[in-house]
Amino acid sequence: MSFAATGLSENVLNAIGEAGYTEPTPIQAQAIPVVLMGRDVLGCAQTGTGKTASFTLPMIDILDNGRARARMPRSLILEPTRELATQVADNFRIYGKTAKLNYALLIGGESFIDQEKALDRGVDVLIATPGRLIDLVERGKVLMADVRMLVIDEADRMLDMGFIPDVERIVSLLPTMRQTLFFSATMPPEIKSLADKFLMNPKEITVSPPSSTALTVFQGLIKVEQKQKRKMLRALLTQEDVNNAIIFCNRKRDIGILQRSLDRHGFKAGALHGDMPQSKRTETLEAFKKGEISLLVASDVAARGIDISDLSHVFNFDIPTHAEDYVHRIGRTGRAGRSGRAFTFCTSTDDKYLQAIEKLIEKPIEPFQPEGYEDIIKDDRREKASARRKTAGREEKTSTRRSRRWSGEEESAASEPSAQPYAPEDYGKEPQRANAVNRNRDRRNRDRRSERYEEDVPVKGLGDHCPAFLLRPIPQSLRKSSSRDKNL
Repeated sequence: MSFAATGLSENVLNAIGEAGYTEPTPIQAQAIPVVLMGRDVLGCAQTGTGKTASFTLPMIDILDNGRARARMPRSLILEPTRELATQVADNFRIYGKTAKLNYALLIGGESFIDQEKALDRGVDVLIATPGRLIDLVERGKVLMADVRMLVIDEADRMLDMGFIPDVERIVSLLPTMRQTLFFSATMPPEIKSLADKFLMNPKEITVSPPSSTALTVFQGLIKVEQKQKRKMLRALLTQEDVNNAIIFCNRKRDIGILQRSLDRHGFKAGALHGDMPQSKRTETLEAFKKGEISLLVASDVAARGIDISDLSHVFNFDIPTHAEDYVHRIGRTGRAGRSGRAFTFCTSTDDKYLQAIEKLIEKPIEPFQPEGYEDIIKDDRREKASARRKTAGREEKTSTRRSRRWSGEEESAASEPSAQPYAPEDYGKEPQRANAVNRNRDRRNRDRRSERYEEDVPVKGLGDHCPAFLLRPIPQSLRKSSSRDKNL
């Protein structure tokens, strides 16, 4: 089947041909004709199958027959991350060459002023993340009354990131009569119920089983302990024919540590996570796409925001805690029918996460051992044994010192004639000796006090003697005036 059979216009077909595409993917072949008919669509396909083009291509055709007014966009595309929104904007730039359509990109970390100027010129296609769009709506800079086409992309990721309340608020501002396209890589029950709220008699399109992985991606499981991960990763990077790779970590602080470790060992690596400024994230992504750095250590913010067709490898340095994230991570490689390789490190404490992943993808991950695997394990065991011996030695020395202290050896040493109290001007010269003498003296005083308290000695009071200061009268000026005082 060719793109011409989908019903796209000649202008769009020419743009597709210039981009080098000849045949649509399964999701594109099924979704494009339905979108051109004006029906709502509920699409489910694994990442890397061309979902973005399945709604951008027909949208260009539909919007080419009208013009937008200032601050009133004609269509809206919601994306969960800045990277995904930027990727969609790039697709419009490629496919909309011949169409005279304006688009605006509303994402966090960019200037409000530039985005407001783009809205003032009139926008046919508005691509936005939920947070930034709500900010501009509250400022009165964008009106949603003219939106006739809504796209909610990566809906399951929206759910994971907590954007669903924002999405529901945005949808409530849109006209009731609209066309809604709802796309997701996975379709859990929560997403299905959400789609029922937003869509009207949708056409359901599923081109692969939900949460399945691409057959072109080799998946390997490597059993390691936490301290072995870096050494094992370096061994894999050396042995595998790695053109470029994304290395996923669960925690942001581990990303910087791993990136610096790779740099020290001669690998060209960059870091990417959600706390980085947008300018730095964009700069790192561009360097990775251009090949200036071959390894990208990233959090899950990159799992659905990077579209590199020839990514050769994915490494799960940390196994994902959400099974669905595994599908999106390894979906960065093996895109558009190409082959890819994905390796996952699993420690003894990660078994429950591994079981959840294998249950989701409905198959076990194949165990894999790189060359030198046993040597790395043995080296780690020797290091642990050496560390245990050192720890045992330190504990033995500490125990010996403690037993000497309580046996009285230190007291006897301190009571020798040479252990005389130091004058104040001598404390700075031998502070350790002075401190030892002071500690021993305090200990002897405590012992004497405890012996005295243990004896059954009656407590002595004042007896018949009364101190003179207690017999002195209180001055009148210090007394409080009260009715009782007046009667005295």
